[in-house]
Amino acid sequence: MTVMNRNTAATAQAAAGAHTLQQRYQALLEGQHESSAAWLAAQLAGAAQLPDDLPDAPSRLPAWSAAHAAKVAAGYAEYLEQRRQGAPRRFFANRAHALWFLQQVAPTKAVDGAWLHSTLQHWRDPRFHGLIRTYLEELGNGDPRCNHVLIYQRLLGRLGCTEAMPLDDTRYLQGTLQLALGRHGDDYLPEVIGYNLGYEQPPLHLLITTYELAELGIDGQYFQLHVTIDNAASGHAQLSIQALRQLCPQHDRQAFYARVRCGYRLNDLGIAAPDLIRQFDLQAELFAALERKRVYGQFMHADRCRLQQRTINQWLAEPGAIPAFVGALQAQGWIRRGQSPADSRWWSLIDGPAAVMFGVFNAYEKQLWHDWIADDWRPHIRRVAPGSWGLPNAQGALSDSLAGDDPATLIERMAGNRHATPDGLLATRAYIRTTGLLQEEPR
Repeated sequence: MTVMNRNTAATAQAAAGAHTLQQRYQALLEGQHESSAAWLAAQLAGAAQLPDDLPDAPSRLPAWSAAHAAKVAAGYAEYLEQRRQGAPRRFFANRAHALWFLQQVAPTKAVDGAWLHSTLQHWRDPRFHGLIRTYLEELGNGDPRCNHVLIYQRLLGRLGCTEAMPLDDTRYLQGTLQLALGRHGDDYLPEVIGYNLGYEQPPLHLLITTYELAELGIDGQYFQLHVTIDNAASGHAQLSIQALRQLCPQHDRQAFYARVRCGYRLNDLGIAAPDLIRQFDLQAELFAALERKRVYGQFMHADRCRLQQRTINQWLAEPGAIPAFVGALQAQGWIRRGQSPADSRWWSLIDGPAAVMFGVFNAYEKQLWHDWIADDWRPHIRRVAPGSWGLPNAQGALSDSLAGDDPATLIERMAGNRHATPDGLLATRAYIRTTGLLQEEPR
């Protein structure tokens, strides 16, 4: 996970061009790479103008990584002490806030590891094995229980957040960068190494996110996994430094390292997680969700349904009337803010299989309603240990029918846009066997 935590003006530059970031992201997901090389070059040109916190010499990277890990550990210890002293959650004010964040970063999580895809073809070169091992572990070595993308998808599915919500275009920036790096990695090997170096240093916000998700009853296995697997002692953070040391040429070392630093700075494009989290506005999100849904409900209510002398259809027919509509629900006692939502008549209309409006609102929208109505009232939420959901073992359900395919064919099926599919999982396992890169377990 990225060590970067600064906003930059490069976001606007990254979003510029003939296509929106979402369109470019979707095109790369579909295997359409036209103009992606030029786009990636433009992002690197913008990143080259940014500062970074890397040491001047690659030889000092182990000490830099250790110092970063110590700083994160100290910051987390301070956070825990503040919580023990009664401080509120630092990130998530309520469960709706957490669900909002999980959906905001979903485009990046959907292509986890994609920036390393091009390294797979170098399996005969031991210098690449650290990067390849990192990629294979992102893919869960072909085990559907461990594939990072599938872990995140299962999380969203359990939370009922399967319906894509409208996102700001910049939410697609990091995912697009990762897909582009994975596609053009041979031309940008130093930049891939640098991006990987930054992304695999566990940041403080990862630890806090894991803790607070569990506190809200949300399984943070995905985030906990990255806390452990990215560790600086023996995990992906350490492998990222090892890869730089092994692949840096003897000649032009400084030029190579300069390109590594530029790739590292790509992590800074976009908005940092803590800053993104601070953008959440519960009431604004609720009203926006209702405004999007308003057009579907403006003809669905009988005229006998009235609120302050207006039919519900009349309320919903007027753009921008949602705040007044919700205010009217409060004025007539349908909503009692600051109490358990169960005390509000409105909640009884939308919650439960026997509710009159069952199915009108999805799980995220209902959570927005719940937390907005509850306001300062707080229910008891059972803390969930990461990974405690008991994921089924689906390994045996997949046939190993790709075992005879050549590595090039398998590698194509392991791309960032395909590796979490059943075909991609089979290809991953076949690639590991074919290349002899299977890491033996203790016995």
